[in-house]
Amino acid sequence: MQKEPENKSSQIPEFLKNEQLRKLTLILFGAVVLCIAFSFMLNAVLGLIILVLSIITLVVAYDGLKQIASDTSEYISDLSYRIKRGEQEALIKMPIGILFYDDHERIEWYNPYMQRYFSRKDILGKSLSEVDEELADQLKNHRDEKKATEVKLHGKSYSFIVQKDINAVFLMDVSYYAAIKEQYEDSRIVLGQLFLDNYDEVTKVMNDKDLSNLDNFITNTLSDWAREFEIFLKRVDDDHFFILAYTGALKKLEEEKFKILDVIRERTSKRNSPLTLSVGIAYGGDDLAELSRLSQNNLDLALGRGGDQAVVREIAGQARFYGGKTNPMEKRTRVRARMISQALNELMMQSDDIFVMGHAYPDMDAMGACLGLRRIATMNGKKCWIVLDKDNLHSDVLRLLKALDQYPAIKGSIISPKDALEKVQKNSLLIMCDHSKPSISISPELYEKMQNRVMVMDHHRRGEEFPDNPILVYIEPYASSTCELITEMFEYQGRDSEPINKIEATAMLTGIIIDTKSFSIRTGTRTFDAASYLRSVGADLGMARHFMKESVASYMQRSHLIERTEFDEQGNAICCGEDGRIYDPVIAAQVADSLLGVSGVEASYVITFRKENLIGISARSNGEFNVQVVMEQMGGGGHLSNAATQISGKTIADVHEELLTIIKNARENQE
Repeated sequence: MQKEPENKSSQIPEFLKNEQLRKLTLILFGAVVLCIAFSFMLNAVLGLIILVLSIITLVVAYDGLKQIASDTSEYISDLSYRIKRGEQEALIKMPIGILFYDDHERIEWYNPYMQRYFSRKDILGKSLSEVDEELADQLKNHRDEKKATEVKLHGKSYSFIVQKDINAVFLMDVSYYAAIKEQYEDSRIVLGQLFLDNYDEVTKVMNDKDLSNLDNFITNTLSDWAREFEIFLKRVDDDHFFILAYTGALKKLEEEKFKILDVIRERTSKRNSPLTLSVGIAYGGDDLAELSRLSQNNLDLALGRGGDQAVVREIAGQARFYGGKTNPMEKRTRVRARMISQALNELMMQSDDIFVMGHAYPDMDAMGACLGLRRIATMNGKKCWIVLDKDNLHSDVLRLLKALDQYPAIKGSIISPKDALEKVQKNSLLIMCDHSKPSISISPELYEKMQNRVMVMDHHRRGEEFPDNPILVYIEPYASSTCELITEMFEYQGRDSEPINKIEATAMLTGIIIDTKSFSIRTGTRTFDAASYLRSVGADLGMARHFMKESVASYMQRSHLIERTEFDEQGNAICCGEDGRIYDPVIAAQVADSLLGVSGVEASYVITFRKENLIGISARSNGEFNVQVVMEQMGGGGHLSNAATQISGKTIADVHEELLTIIKNARENQE
């Protein structure tokens, strides 16, 4: 049976479907009816006229509203069509690549812009990794990110978004804007300081002709280097240059790892005038005064680490180190030792009392240095306290403390960190011995309380962590030990004061012997001079050997660690202690030293737990490989051939894996 067509005349007009218009119409209709009735009541003719006019008005209004409703509906329909058509056109023609894939990363659909990305190949139904491995890798790496990421694909820069819920990838070519950004980043100002480390020492014995030739050679070599990298270089002193460049040039310098350091060192050595460079560079800010200050700090850091290296740092960023491949050259003079000694004496005279503090888990070098500084303070008539945490001390330090029972004055000056905090006065002086990192001090709290009255005496290369405002710094990385530096100061003390005694001299000599491995490494003529002086004032070699004796437990622990050592073809010996087992840090260091005696070993690393949740690494090298840069990347520091670090919150296996990665990268950088 055929359905009858709907009677259109019975339909409600479109505009009356609107509830508000319907109410308004009813109100107006009611008002018209009342007007007509009222008119008839007054006059029949007037009522008839009003009735006719009302009917005409209603008909015109009805047709007008019906037409408006029709026009509005047509306009909305047309607008909807245009919006849908625009969406479709945008989806197909807009300069954004769109790709849909299934759960197996097979391509289901892509728009024409994406087709151009794929060089108009037929890729529907194919695996994304098969079609474009780079795009598949980016999808894997950024699948869970909700914001757009800039990625590189086939040499171009794209804004990359993954909409995980609908399996869609969106690509927008931003190469033009990326090029503008790169140009901006490459044109930022870089300020630097370049210093000839040992210029005075090399040139002081030269005649005018040789000096002129050397100056010409240095100037020409550095000028050629500056011209190659489009750097402005200005000589401001005999041994000091100013650098002005752009970050683009800095990138190139870092890519070649500041090869100019090797060029100057090698070429001047061939001329029998060995010079090295230190460079401090700062960038990343618009304040030139701040950049200048930071570049000078970076130069100071490079010099404090022994020179022959470059330190690059962005404002509020981490320092990056280049060079430092050679052991620092001896640049210390008797004049500098005398000046530091006099400055130390003046500081002591201006202080109420003195506190000396070594690093955590102190060794004999740190203890000997503390005893030596206490004696110097006594010679100047000042009270000196040695801050020592008596927990977790090694056997040699324990034997020293037992021997100090016969010296009650010295024994009584050794106090705990807690007692030291109570004794601090306004004008007290704190001397940090054998370290320059506040975080590894015996009492970081004592440093915090006295940070405005701090002196640093150390023989390790300076690291990025350093006291903010030290009033005196004596860091000599080429020295064998801190005890050697302090021994030289006794020559400049008053003759009428009580001299250094036997136990103090023996402790300092023991520190030198241990740090030089019985004068076999890091030993210069000044080291023997210091040892000779200590022997002349009563240092007892028999007592020193007694301090250095090893207990049966230590010997067995050392043998146990050596058995766990692994060797590789690159000359690395890596020893990992048992996970969770606590090892003596001094024994770990001794194992690292012993492993260097194995044929073919260039560098050794011993990874052990120092205490619960704290892992330590002792690193050593024969000088062919820089273990310092490896330890610095793991939060530590030290020398080219002797370095260490401490790591918390990880397992032995995690640290071992991280160490292998850093060693691999470091060897590639040093090749």
